[in-house]
This record gives sequence, structure tokens and C-alpha cells, in this order.
Amino acid sequence: MDLVLRDARVVDGTGGPSYRADVGIDGGRITVVHREGDVGPRPGGRRVVEADGLALTPGFVDMHAHSDLALLRDPDHWAKVAQGVTLEVIGQDGLSYAPVDESTLEQVRRAITGWHGDGGDVDAGRRTVGEYLDRLDRGIAVNAVNAAYLVPHGTVRALVVGWEDRPATDGELRRMRRLVAEGLEQGAVGMSSGLTYAPGMYAPDAEPVELCRVVAAHGGYHCPHHRSYGAGALEAYARMAEVARESGCALHLAHATLDFPVNAGRAPELLALLDEASADGVDLTLDRCPYLPGCTTLAALLPGWASVGGPEATLARLRDPGTCERLRHALEVEGSDGCHGVPVDWDTVEVSGTADPALAEYVGRTVARSAAERGEEPFEVARRLLLADRLGTTVLQHVGHEENVRAIMRHRAHTGGSDGILVGDRPHPRAYGTFPHYLGHWVRETGVLSLEECVAHLTGRPAARPRLPDRGLVREGYRADLVLFDPETVAAGATFTEPRTAPTGIPHVLIDGLFAVEDGRRTGVTAGRSVRRAGARAAQAGAGSGSVPSKSG
Repeated sequence: MDLVLRDARVVDGTGGPSYRADVGIDGGRITVVHREGDVGPRPGGRRVVEADGLALTPGFVDMHAHSDLALLRDPDHWAKVAQGVTLEVIGQDGLSYAPVDESTLEQVRRAITGWHGDGGDVDAGRRTVGEYLDRLDRGIAVNAVNAAYLVPHGTVRALVVGWEDRPATDGELRRMRRLVAEGLEQGAVGMSSGLTYAPGMYAPDAEPVELCRVVAAHGGYHCPHHRSYGAGALEAYARMAEVARESGCALHLAHATLDFPVNAGRAPELLALLDEASADGVDLTLDRCPYLPGCTTLAALLPGWASVGGPEATLARLRDPGTCERLRHALEVEGSDGCHGVPVDWDTVEVSGTADPALAEYVGRTVARSAAERGEEPFEVARRLLLADRLGTTVLQHVGHEENVRAIMRHRAHTGGSDGILVGDRPHPRAYGTFPHYLGHWVRETGVLSLEECVAHLTGRPAARPRLPDRGLVREGYRADLVLFDPETVAAGATFTEPRTAPTGIPHVLIDGLFAVEDGRRTGVTAGRSVRRAGARAAQAGAGSGSVPSKSG
């Protein structure tokens, strides 16, 4: 046997009571779980590590990650592996880097610079999903985690339809269905959609239903960023449940929040809606991060009509005085669809990062504060910043309602997701702190979840969503993706002022049976790989198929 973890407090990911055990690992899998009091000799191995009662859990699964380029760019992806994350689900919110052609890749890259950085420094330009996953397998760097991919609906729509606000033709819809099917066949575990982000927001409701029928046929799931998290939030959640009913597709609600003040105290209504959908046969889970403030791009707050035609068209509108007055009215008076139907409060919008380092003076200030310092109107500051940064600015939105967070977090359908943007001068601390914050704040300090419940929310439950048969539990035969941490000291080091600080109390992380983190230090082990949908064909079979279509008129 390669390794024995001796005398650990096993929290196995099922939600059941913890127990003392020795856990043996061989060939990257758990081969023995010898509980305290079991008959027979304790297992031995070539190496024995004394756990001394540390909690031993499955590796944490980040159900909503924005590491699509970080996995290729970062030399060790320390942001996630230091937290105990061993699997991330990427391709979120309907926009990522496959499937594409050269023109679509450039437009998508520009549109999500605020999520991932410019991207020009990373060779992610592969046409098909299979090729992108192959690129991850060659490029995931030292200590990096495993990654599963969702086919991004907005990218598919950009490739086939473009950035126009119109329904797809019958022929275009057929091509989108084929692209989604090919992505799933090449290894994607489902499809994401971004229905407040261009161009996905231009799709009528019937389009996700048709594409979700394809996802369901391949055993995948739909992960929507739906049309409103603000004034129309409950209606938007209900519509996603209807999409699931109509298509027969499993549903995973991305960053399921009710954070805007208009929804204060309405979590019981949301949970009742979800319980009704589950009782009606909808296979449903959700994720949300354990912090109140949100994070997005400044450009995402604009109304949908401002993004028609793609990023260059948006910049042109921001330069036009007449159009700018329409934009200001939509943001500050009407409540744009980009801001979820809620008039923007510039006092809550804090700049967290700029693509252009010359604009760093804005970072850490709200738009309202920067406006006051300059003697200008907030909208004018935001407009000039968007132009100067070419839409690459990221922001925090300081909205949130703690009772809603607590209620949603306790729900049986809840799983952990960071939604962490890793770029920018001062990113949201959830990028570096989500999982220890669950364990330190929400378990030890507040008692909102027990340790066993919380670990199930972060491991067994999320691993079951993409139907991964051998991950998410401490069980014989399962992958040895494991975390050893101290429940009495584990805590997020990341804060809003020091967001890249490593956590404490997580000394060991194993990926595929190898120490990626040992005694709190990087080890130099390369263990992360793409995790593909069960039954997916060999990636190379689709890589050279030439199946990515050009746009149709």
C-alpha cells in the first residue's frame, strides 16, 4: 500500500456521524477504511502519516468556478488547492473558450476579460470542447486541481447566431443543438447559460428548453445564471424550474441568491418553490458562496440592448452622448436587466480590479466615492472607466441579506460554490477563502451547519450532481482526493482588504493519492486532470472533426 493516513477523524461526505479510522491509499484510490474497533490488524503501508485526529474529508468540489484560464496560467493554482479544493466546475455563466472559431474566441475573450483577464497570454484557443479539455490535460500546472466543464450556451449562441438580439432560426437552433451534443460527447458534464449576459440574454425561453433536451439525453445537467436575481428573482427561479420540467433535464441553480434589498426575508418563498419543483420530479440542486457581497463586471450592469453587436458596439454606445443618457436612465431610474431590474446604487458598487494597471486608482473605491472625489456624477465615472478599461473592470456589489444566506445554505439541495474571480487588484475574498470560510465561520463560529452536514454540502452532494461515480466520499474504491484539516483552527485568511491571503488550519491536501499540499506547503506534484462525463468518447475523436460551424445568416 502506498500510504496510510493513521487515526483520522473521518467525515466521509455522506452527512453521517464522523468516526475514527485509518485510511489506506494505493494507486490513487482509497483501498482500506479501517474503523476504530474493527477486527483485524491495522493497515500498513510504505508511508504512514499520523493524522492525530485531524478531520479527513473528501476533497472539496467548487461547483461554480471561474478558473478557465487560471488552470493554464497559474503555476500552481494555489488559490484553490490551498483551500482543499480538488475539483472545480468551469465553463460557467454561459461564456467560456470552447466551442469557438477565431472570430468568436476574440469576441468572447473581450467580453469576459473581467472574469479571467485578457487571455492573450494563454493558448486556450481550441475550437472544440474536446480540444479544450485536452489542453487542460496538457496544461494544468503544479498542484492544480481537477476540472469538469460545462458547454457555455452564450458561446454557442455567439458562434452560430452572433451577438444580435433575435431568436435563432430553425437552422441555427439545429446547429446549436449539434454543438451542445458534441460538447457533451467530448466530455462536458452539462451546459451553463448566462441569461443576463450577452449574447445568452437574447435567447427566448424556448431556446434553453430545446438545448436542455439535448443535455438530458446525454445525462448532463443545466446550470443557469437566470434572468434576474433582483426584482424578478422568484419569477426567474420558477422559470428555470419550468425549463427543467419541459426538457426533462436536471437543474443546478448557479449562485442561488436573494441578495438585493427588494428580496430581504424572501428565502422561505424561494425554498418553497424549489421544494414544490422537487416534489414534482425536478432533479434539482443549487450553489451559493458563503459571503454576502456579490462580484461581477461593471459592464454586466448595463442594459442588454447596450451589448447588441458585441464589445466594440458597446464601447461605441458609451461614446455617444445621446445613447449615454439612455444608459444612465436605464441604470439609475428604470433598473436595467443587467442589474436585475434594480436601480443601481453606486454606493454599493466597489471597483475590485481593472484590466489596465493605469486605472488602479479606482480600485477599492465605490463608484460613488470616486465620483465625489472628482466632483462628477457617478454614471460619468462609470462610463469613462468602462471606456478606458475597454469593459475589463470588475466590481463588488455590497448587497446581501444574512437570513436569506443562512436559510439557503441550510437547504438539502445546497452545495458549495465560490463564484470566485481570480484576477484584479482586489478580488472578492471568496476566490481564496470560500471553503475554509464555510468550515470556520458557518460551522465553528455560528453553528449554522454541523461539520458533517457542511462537508456533505461541499463533497458528496456536489460530486453526485455531474454523476461522478468515484468522487466525493471517503469510501473504498473511490479516488483519493482528500483533505486533512483542523476543525478548531480552520479559517479563511482572505479578507476584502487582503483577498489573496491563504487559509489556516488545512495542512494536507491530496489529489489522486499524492500530496499536493503537505504541512501547509506546496509540494510540486502535478495531479490535476480534466474530469469528463461518464461515457464520453475519446477527446481526440472529436478534436479533428471540423464540426464547429460558421455563423449562419
